[in-house]
Amino acid sequence: MAAYRPLDSHSVIDYLRATPSLADVLDLDAPMHAREVGDGNLNQVFIVENGTSDKSLVVKQALPYLRVAGESWPLTRERMRFETQALLKHNELAPGLVPQVYHYDEAMSLVVMENLSHLEVMRRPLVARKRFPHFADHISTFLARTLFFTSDFYLTGLEKKALQAQFINPHLCKIQEDFVFTNPFMDSPENRWNPLLNAEVQAVRRNSALKLALAEMKASYMTHAEALIHSDLHTGSIMANEETTKVIDPEFAFCGPMGFDIGAVLENLVLNYLSHFAHTPDVDTRKEYQAYLLGLIREIWTQFAAKFEALWLENNRGELMPAKYWDYPGGEEAFAEFRRRTLAHILRETAGHGGAKMLRRMMGIVSVWDITSIADLAQRAVAERLAIRIGSRWVMERNAIHSIDDLIGMVCEEAECTG
Repeated sequence: MAAYRPLDSHSVIDYLRATPSLADVLDLDAPMHAREVGDGNLNQVFIVENGTSDKSLVVKQALPYLRVAGESWPLTRERMRFETQALLKHNELAPGLVPQVYHYDEAMSLVVMENLSHLEVMRRPLVARKRFPHFADHISTFLARTLFFTSDFYLTGLEKKALQAQFINPHLCKIQEDFVFTNPFMDSPENRWNPLLNAEVQAVRRNSALKLALAEMKASYMTHAEALIHSDLHTGSIMANEETTKVIDPEFAFCGPMGFDIGAVLENLVLNYLSHFAHTPDVDTRKEYQAYLLGLIREIWTQFAAKFEALWLENNRGELMPAKYWDYPGGEEAFAEFRRRTLAHILRETAGHGGAKMLRRMMGIVSVWDITSIADLAQRAVAERLAIRIGSRWVMERNAIHSIDDLIGMVCEEAECTG
């Protein structure tokens, strides 16, 4: 077994030439060109292409440290195993909505997968006001299928425990526990924020009601092993065009609360909505696109809830509450009420986790390009203050939320006084 070594744009080609199992994907004897394109916080990513054909692939390798922080912050390379396992499971459950896996090398902490260069990471085109007509359908399908089929509603107790054991991911869970739920809301050296938000940041840190609610969401993240979640499902982890959607980068995957994934998607769309107060000066153009984004949020939840319930009705084989449990006069109505309560719980968790993630983007180690690309700090602060108010409400008022329109309503209520 070869010893681990970080690859570069030259050695990655040597590595591929020595991997005959990839001969069907890449012409290993032909000229190759590799370039490093990783812009994430954790790993390095190479696109490798044949110079004489259209064959190509992607090599993703874990470094032994947190890339965004540098070598002073060691991090286990085992995360590439979790990513590969998750990609394989997602390919099984939601085929066509994730990249194909061609090769995995545990010793080298790398995975070779489908090249998605024909797609765009969603974050920038959303800032450019691009529309994705199939996105709500695709992402709601991904969420419904990956969450339902890895939950106790479908799996037996033994199957679920085996899945949890396969995805014990403590080091990356620790990153989320610290950087999403804890460090942004106290003094911690890696935190950074717009200096015009000093008063708002300090107010969040002193808000006991908010901090109690955030503590409850952290407890949910750490203890609610509801399903296999992606655990980093923002618009920077989704690639798309007008026809196709692919979910990438599931190295944080573990069995956690379903609402964390859904909340991540929705809060990123809210942050994009807010960024247009600066990115789109024309009022009519801005309002039209912001209405599109709110409609997208509504459609994603509505379609997710319908698809999740349909899967449950068609596949009620799990041992949580098997079909026989409801086999009595009045049982059908009781089962319908249980499904309703479950989806209501997931929506409340979506609000709480989405709000926590929205807040941490404003005052933690990692923001979002939608916001940081606003060069004028005063203009940026407009969007950031709104995000703090909306995120705080999503967290603190989550138990009063009964529909997706309640969540959207909080966005509209806070944003209506701005331009």
